[in-house]
Amino acid sequence: MTPQQLRVVYKDHHFIAVAKPSGIATTAPDDGPCLFALVKQLDPNAPQLHPLSRLDTQVSGVLAFARTGWANQLVLEARRTGHLMRRYLGISAQVPEPLSGDWRSAIAIDARDPKKRRAVAANERGAGTKEAHTRYQLRASAGSLYALDLWPQTGRTHQLRVHAAEASCPLLGDVAYDGVKRLVLANGRILSAGRVMLHCAELHLPHPDSGIGTLRLELEVEPDMAKLWAAAGGQPDQLNRPLSPQT
Repeated sequence: MTPQQLRVVYKDHHFIAVAKPSGIATTAPDDGPCLFALVKQLDPNAPQLHPLSRLDTQVSGVLAFARTGWANQLVLEARRTGHLMRRYLGISAQVPEPLSGDWRSAIAIDARDPKKRRAVAANERGAGTKEAHTRYQLRASAGSLYALDLWPQTGRTHQLRVHAAEASCPLLGDVAYDGVKRLVLANGRILSAGRVMLHCAELHLPHPDSGIGTLRLELEVEPDMAKLWAAAGGQPDQLNRPLSPQT
């Protein structure tokens, strides 16, 4: 992928936001191939450049970078105080019970595989365990598929994927956390997920310009998610229609 192939969702003096495709890491050690390196090439005149979140390699969605130290500090403070709103869209082959609520299991590194994380029960929390909180809501259903809106209240590695799996509704395609890649519909049709069905659909950022206040960025789901949803009988607007503000 080249910098010119990136889709810029928004840009001003303080922020640049791009549409992250699945299949590329947000950052990489030693300036290896990653989205951050592409954005640096695309925006070489940025005073500074700070990724404001780190979407997993297989996850798509809107990803913003602070172009100034002022903007970066505002976002860090919003994250610290729990005022950074991020909404993800996930697709699962299982419906959550109840249909909306909070997932609060703490998260720790999986001792069997340090690249993975695991949910930790309240009675076994120890060193290295981090509190985690996700709000969720069933958005829509299509045949055997369920679209979930997910609002991370904390920012732990693999948090949404781990919480969904622990709630018995792992994300489609997420084989690392018990999700299936293939699903047989009632009519015998086979659906295949080539990656984790998770997309950052909405991001609200505090903006240094008082005339803007809060910068609201939204991005429709990637074609592979829309195609999978449609194959199960769903309509594209079910995944992309605007939501009322989170309460």
